[in-house]
Amino acid sequence: MVRKLKYHEQKLLRRLELVSWEAAAGSLAEVKALRRYRLGRREDYVEYKALARTVRALARRLRDLGPASAAFRARCAAALLEKLYGLGLVSCRRSLAVCESLSAAAFCRRRLPCLLVKLRMAQNLRHAVTFVEQGHVRVGPEVVTDPALLIPRAVEDFITWVDASRLRQKVLDYNQERDDFDLAA
Repeated sequence: MVRKLKYHEQKLLRRLELVSWEAAAGSLAEVKALRRYRLGRREDYVEYKALARTVRALARRLRDLGPASAAFRARCAAALLEKLYGLGLVSCRRSLAVCESLSAAAFCRRRLPCLLVKLRMAQNLRHAVTFVEQGHVRVGPEVVTDPALLIPRAVEDFITWVDASRLRQKVLDYNQERDDFDLAA
């Protein structure tokens, strides 16, 4: 005999689906990746896994093409490697072997908060996600509030603070680079 749940217990269990709980939880590696890269939505990681799987399958197909299509294989491999290098997912453009080992973590490392930590604009990922969500960061002229934004290599140099950001003012004060004209604005 099971006792009747109290009001606060019912309220806590309202959002929980006990029937499909294990299927929705995913694997332990997925949970670790969600925590490590501070992903807000599990769907983002599932998308990254699907994209990585597609790239690996494409690389395997290109590798398995026969010798009669060597020119086509070389042209397509070069285009694929150039695209992945431009996105920052691979470190070199030499061979398809790097494409066959592409993982979802490569996509996670190209997210804006991870690049903020890499550029030393934030101490850790938690602060970086907070800065992005609060609107302190801009990429080029656009203010970004979505931490799931993937940044290609060409745009990586244009990540800066928003002009009216308090964080930017603190950094300028610390480096003693703040201008009197900025104080008026």
